[in-house]
Amino acid sequence: MEDPFDSERASLPRNMIENSMFEEEPDVVDLAKDSTAFPALEPDEVVYEPHCSRLLVRGLGENDLDDEEDDYESSARLLGMSFMNRSSTHSPSSSPYNRQAPPRSCSRPSARMLVVGVFILVLVASMAMVLYFLPGCTFTKAGCGKANSSTPMEPAYPNSANGDLFPWNELRLPASVRPVNYDLSLTLNLTSMTFTGRTVINMTIQHNTKRIVLHSSELIITKATFQVGEDKSVEVKVLEYKPWQQIAVSFPEDLKAGQVCVLTLDYTANLSHTYDGFYNSSYNDKTGAKRVLAATQFEPQAARKAFPCFDEPAFKATFLVRITREPGYITLSNMPQAKTTTLPSGLLEDEFEQTSVNMSTYLVAFIVANFTSVTRNVSNTLVSVYSVPEKKEHTHYALDTASKLLQFYNTFFEIDYPLRKLDLVAIPDFLAGAMENWGLITFRETSLLVGNQSSPLDKQLIANVVAHELAHQWFGNLVTMRWWNDLWLNEGFATYWQYTSLMTEFPQLELGNSFLGVRFKAMAKDSVNSSHPVSESSQVTTPEQVSEMFDSVTYEKGASLLLMLNSTLPDGQFRKGLINYLNKGSNTVTEDLWNSLTQAQVLPQQESVSDMMRTWTLQKGFPLVTVSRKAGQVTLTQEHFLLSADNATYTSSLWHIPVTYVNDSCSSAPSCRQIFHLRNKTATLKVSDSVKWLKLNYMNTGFYIVHYGDEGWATLIDALKTDVNTLTPHDRASLIHNIFALSRLGRVSFRQVLSLLDYATNETETAPLTEALSQLSSVYRLLNKRQELRLVARMKAYVCSHFGQLMDSQDWGEEESVSRLELRSALLEMACSLGRQNCTDQAMALYDQWTNSNQTKQIPGDLQRVVFSVAAKSDLGWRSLMEAYSSSTYDSEKRKILQALASTQDPQIIVWILSAGLEGGIIQTQELPLVISTMSDGFAGHLFVWDFVKENWDRIIEKFPVGSYPIQSIIKSTTSQFSTQTHLEEVQGFFSSLKERGSQMRSVQEALETIELNQLWMDRNLPTLRHWL
Repeated sequence: MEDPFDSERASLPRNMIENSMFEEEPDVVDLAKDSTAFPALEPDEVVYEPHCSRLLVRGLGENDLDDEEDDYESSARLLGMSFMNRSSTHSPSSSPYNRQAPPRSCSRPSARMLVVGVFILVLVASMAMVLYFLPGCTFTKAGCGKANSSTPMEPAYPNSANGDLFPWNELRLPASVRPVNYDLSLTLNLTSMTFTGRTVINMTIQHNTKRIVLHSSELIITKATFQVGEDKSVEVKVLEYKPWQQIAVSFPEDLKAGQVCVLTLDYTANLSHTYDGFYNSSYNDKTGAKRVLAATQFEPQAARKAFPCFDEPAFKATFLVRITREPGYITLSNMPQAKTTTLPSGLLEDEFEQTSVNMSTYLVAFIVANFTSVTRNVSNTLVSVYSVPEKKEHTHYALDTASKLLQFYNTFFEIDYPLRKLDLVAIPDFLAGAMENWGLITFRETSLLVGNQSSPLDKQLIANVVAHELAHQWFGNLVTMRWWNDLWLNEGFATYWQYTSLMTEFPQLELGNSFLGVRFKAMAKDSVNSSHPVSESSQVTTPEQVSEMFDSVTYEKGASLLLMLNSTLPDGQFRKGLINYLNKGSNTVTEDLWNSLTQAQVLPQQESVSDMMRTWTLQKGFPLVTVSRKAGQVTLTQEHFLLSADNATYTSSLWHIPVTYVNDSCSSAPSCRQIFHLRNKTATLKVSDSVKWLKLNYMNTGFYIVHYGDEGWATLIDALKTDVNTLTPHDRASLIHNIFALSRLGRVSFRQVLSLLDYATNETETAPLTEALSQLSSVYRLLNKRQELRLVARMKAYVCSHFGQLMDSQDWGEEESVSRLELRSALLEMACSLGRQNCTDQAMALYDQWTNSNQTKQIPGDLQRVVFSVAAKSDLGWRSLMEAYSSSTYDSEKRKILQALASTQDPQIIVWILSAGLEGGIIQTQELPLVISTMSDGFAGHLFVWDFVKENWDRIIEKFPVGSYPIQSIIKSTTSQFSTQTHLEEVQGFFSSLKERGSQMRSVQEALETIELNQLWMDRNLPTLRHWL
């Protein structure tokens, strides 16, 4: 899924893995075979697990959420509470386990027997006490899980909702049953917002078993029948264990391996009022009338909220869908519609063709709405873009883009898109940026709809999202990760191909700078101890842990590693290996990818892809390469680039680094690039004594940071001051990024940072300038939040002295070059935020033209946010923007107006906007994370927002699931600019108090680390800033 929010994704915290890739997994004891030690396990004790994961028994608790709504007009309060460290395991909220006591028998003893008996009794009692106080353990084939010292041993099975024992004790489903086909019939009532359903599941028995376990959540099962082969169908009892969202049917006799069975389940349910499952939505048409619709969002684990199913990626099956609806609506699903039948009730039943491919449950989708479409036939596939009728004119760019990209992917992957139709649907109320449902891709309106006259930057956004979701039709849908720990095989690839395909097919969109920025953001997430490996080997079991995998490490670092790999391999190997991988089909793990790429090698005695890439995917973080030189001998040393408040280092982490480099004799052309493989802690390479300087990581295609030492930095800085074009723009941006990162690490002084930036007065290219402005803006905001007012004023003067001339020279008219638009937007947003008079005057002039022409005199799309933000500073401007927001039909423009409205520093307005976003009326709740992110950049806003989040936490997690990206975004936005001990203790105390309602999220640990690092940076650099600015 494409993430929609403007703020950066929050990384997922994880304890440090020290050289885990070099350690072998402990031997797994097969307890089922050791009958002398333990009772035999049934075959369905085996669950689908990644190769290197262990089987752990985990539980989820249920919590009743209390609504709270308080007044936030008081200034931010500082609370002092203790912090509870994140636990690595989950346990149920209750202990619903029963165990029967063994039967006892006795006879009247003799005196001698009595003495012996008493002795034995004391011995047994002593052993029992020892066992009682030992940590509990549930035995499976994987052996004993990590002991829980706080609880006694728990029996095998929990209680189901009706009090009977539930016949399964794992969050992952057993492997004993495999679905083959689902026949789904749904009847929808958009008046009562309810639906009824019948799910018929054809399945095969893989291992002898007495139970069938599958998923169901918030469904009321009214009847269940079961049929084996050609036998008569019989009614069966369904047990439910709500904490794990599982239902089960038990049988007195074994179902035999190879048997074909049919489970039929009738049920009723309410349409979801959140953004997952089968949920209701609404919008106002051009007459102001309210229109309702229903849509689905099943990834990662919400198909179970619409129909009972085996809701794990590896349980692929075919699907036949029927939906009964009222006249006046259309229905859409993954496949083309086969027929429509008018029922005696007057309702219409739409039946869709059975899926021609096996697919995971999270890719199933259906929509009931009043939409219209534009269509085109592309390579025997009918491509359609759907929207509400009022916005049909905004669908054409998406149709053109999807059509061209579909042809590109068909050709490049040498596998044609397998379905007869491909729908792209804009949904008015949709949380994610988009969702890759096979054949029925769903989008936010802002991610799909754009006018033909819109800014090239707006079109770039649409193209990015469409390219990402179309890439998923191969990477994710055709070939799916076996489990969520390898989510990067879906999202990393889709992110990589969204940039690669657009740079090939739409070069005018100039995606190179955006892809570079993505790599910088991924490094920021991966540089702290709370990060996690791209391919997570364990600890991805609970719904919260699965949700937390949707982060920048999975998406952007995954894409960055693929770029590095492709840049390293000989020409043709990457594509050939990917085609091999795609032809494997079904479900895969990361090692399958490396094997496919290794099998495609084109040179003898070539570097092992698997050996190299395991060092990048099985351990978190990335390396810092330090360069030292004596004449012609260059020594390269690697270490873990870890930002840590306690200056901890982890020397055991090693990477196989394809180090690329150029020198002063040849530095900008691709042919200048040389490569050296750094496998060990230290290695040397030879260069000519005449070489003046080296620049490592050519074009920043590698995922590592370089430190050149004081002398090396000074030489590079002199070279840039002599000739700014001696390095490519991406290499110059890379140097700026690296030196700020090294300053944060404490390896260079901020004086050296400012020394490098001195060259930027001669800089004109987008990539290095936007990186410099972004880094300086972060420092400015930190100083502003600390109320270091003198330094804030000096920083403003510094920025204006270095970039003011460039700011003032920007044209405010229409511009076609995407790169120049990106630069203009960054420069003018910085200038106006600093109150530079020339900028604010120009912005207000454009705004007045827009309002005086009744909004017919368009503001260039890249300037809308800065113009609206300047206008929103006055009461009159804010009110006129609020009116424009309510009436605007241009989605990209509307979102920029909302950001301007949220940038206000008026406490009363801040409180109103936050409350409106949470209520979801005037401001859609899906936009609340964006509102919070925007407000957090301002001084007044960040205090009110933090109070708001604390006071409304329970209501927020009703809207957005714990661990989901919106929650990650909210935590990051509200805490990432704190830099004091008081705020650190407050954040610790608040999240500690949440317990099951969020205290164990990895993003919480990242927030705490970030505050500590901000505090350390301030302590280390404030004296330098006071002296040099």
